[in-house]
Amino acid sequence: MTLFDMKGKLAVITGSTRGIGRAIAERMAEHGAKVVISSRKSDACDRVAREINDRFGAGTALSIAANISSKEDLQRLIEESNKRFGKIDILVCNAASNPYFGPLAEISDDQFNKVLTNNIVANNWIISMVVPQMIERKDGSIIIVSSIGGLTGSTTIGAYCISKAADMQLARNLACEYGRHNIRVNCIAPGLIKTDFAKALWDDPETLKSSTSRCPMQRIGVPDEVAGAAVFLGSAAGNFMTGQVLVIDGGVTIS
Repeated sequence: MTLFDMKGKLAVITGSTRGIGRAIAERMAEHGAKVVISSRKSDACDRVAREINDRFGAGTALSIAANISSKEDLQRLIEESNKRFGKIDILVCNAASNPYFGPLAEISDDQFNKVLTNNIVANNWIISMVVPQMIERKDGSIIIVSSIGGLTGSTTIGAYCISKAADMQLARNLACEYGRHNIRVNCIAPGLIKTDFAKALWDDPETLKSSTSRCPMQRIGVPDEVAGAAVFLGSAAGNFMTGQVLVIDGGVTIS
């Protein structure tokens, strides 16, 4: 067994039909884990699970659609994952929402509530659903995909940044609560990554130039460059790391 061997582990990954979530699912499967693919649309979940099974073997991936804004959907996601695989070793909270660009003074209550519910409250919901079995086994890894937006201010995505800062504190608090049970809770904070979710920040050449102007590596990242951190945190390699935020941003936050 190597430090990054994930054989015998099951990872449930929200928002895993594209972008960072899909890259995490693929790399965990490559390292031997079984993975549950989940997002709102069942056809997208089915397609990604089928492609992972084709690459890594039948039974590697299971498709379970769930809307993170629904507590009932998340409970069903956990129950069906347990029914199929018997246990959940790793939970990756990757799904998030950002329905508004602009100053905070103009955001509607519904938009602000959606950001806070989907990006913070839903994470706490699903973590609370998974933790009891991890406590019983005295083992588990919870990974929250946050953002460097939680470390900086913004004039256009302030609500999103607030939610991502809260995710970092959620990880720290839960790491304190569950550490005595050998459960690790950490965050990954990506910078600008070439995903559909962040398309507005990289699709236009001028916007892209502005986005990379203070990046020491002079480019944006790709989803696979985030996935390795999740493999580290979900495997034995990360066994003594908890309550931390791994920043993967090409150096933007140090420039």
